[in-house]
Amino acid sequence: MIDLYTWTTPNGRKISIALEEMELDYAVHPVNIGKDEQFAPDFLKISPNNKIPAIIDQDNGISVFESAAILIYLAEKSGQFLPTDAAGRAKTLEWLSWQIAGFGPMLGQLGHFTRFTDEHVPYAIKRFTDESVRLYGVMEKRLGEAEYLGGDYSIADMATYPWSVAAYDALKGIAGLESPNVERWHSSLAARPAVDRGMKIPEV
Repeated sequence: MIDLYTWTTPNGRKISIALEEMELDYAVHPVNIGKDEQFAPDFLKISPNNKIPAIIDQDNGISVFESAAILIYLAEKSGQFLPTDAAGRAKTLEWLSWQIAGFGPMLGQLGHFTRFTDEHVPYAIKRFTDESVRLYGVMEKRLGEAEYLGGDYSIADMATYPWSVAAYDALKGIAGLESPNVERWHSSLAARPAVDRGMKIPEV
């Protein structure tokens, strides 16, 4: 049994999608970041960076924080969605790292400066809009070469999809983004029952 500490954010939904896809038993523990519940001392023991998601594997007492580490842990535990051959594993981890290091943070900063700041900061908005559009271009090229980011469907897709669908329509309106390969990939993932279920967790 996996205890999942999560909230209704793209980072949180990466893990609920993975758990649904891997068909692992899990219990959901919502951590309302709007009420600063991530700063509770008990949660700090699980996630020292005060961020969701985090898990505790009740089968062995192991706790894991940071979404990429959790995805790798769950893939290795279940034996699914992370290739075992060197080339396939490297490609999947490349694209997982791309999401963690660039795609997610850039979209997060863009969202912050367009939705959550009282001050309008044109430089920041332009910087993060331009970089987000560039990163969609990187993904568009990749998805023109392969059906999924790692080649086969993997934890790289699970990590990237919640962020991509959250931002894509807004960037189409702001920057005229057109990415037919990304849109095809969105439709493919949205049609997966486990992705649909995972995107609705936690139910609040």
